Amino acid sequence: MESVVLTTERLVLHAPTDADVDAITDACQDPELPRWTTVPSPYSREDAEGFVRLVTEHWNAGTEAVWGVYADGGLVGMIGLHNRTDHFTGATAELGYWVEASARGKGYLVEAAHAVIDWGFTDLGLARIRWQAVVGNVPSARAARALGFRYEGLQRQALTSQRGRDDGWIAGLLPDDDRTPVDWPVL
Repeated sequence: MESVVLTTERLVLHAPTDADVDAITDACQDPELPRWTTVPSPYSREDAEGFVRLVTEHWNAGTEAVWGVYADGGLVGMIGLHNRTDHFTGATAELGYWVEASARGKGYLVEAAHAVIDWGFTDLGLARIRWQAVVGNVPSARAARALGFRYEGLQRQALTSQRGRDDGWIAGLLPDDDRTPVDWPVL
C-alpha cells in the first residue's frame, strides 16, 4: 500500500523520511517517551534511521500506517495504526502516538488522531481501533478519552518493552461509536 498524506486545519501528516531523522532523534531524547512507550533508551540516530526504514517497509507491506505529524513544517510527533490484524469479522488496529515535548498541550495530538481514526475506519474499513498504555500514562489516556475511546479495563502484565512487562489500560473505539468523551474510572 502506498503511504497516504492526511491534512487537518493546522497539520500535515505523512510518512517520515530521512530528512526527519535528526528531528526524531532529538525528540526521542525526552525521558517521557521511553517511560511510556516502546521507544528505545538511549535513543540514537541509528535508531531513527531504522525507524524510518521500518515505517516505509510497513507502508509497503500494508501492515502498519505511521505518520509524522508536522505543524508549520516542523515535526511535532508520530502517530500510527499499529499491529493491524484481519479477523473473520473485520480488521483491527492499535492507535499509538507520541508528541515532542515542546508541542504538548497545543491540541496537535487530538487533531491528528481524528484524521487517522477517520482514515482507518473509512479507507481501511477497520472494525475496531484499540488504544492501550502503561498504567499511569494519564496524558495518553486523556487524549484517548477526548477522541471518544471507551475504557475497557486493566490488562495485567500485558504490555512489553525493554523495561520488561507492565500493566496496561485498554480502551476501544468502533466505527459507529458516538465520539463524545465519557467518564473513565482511571481519570
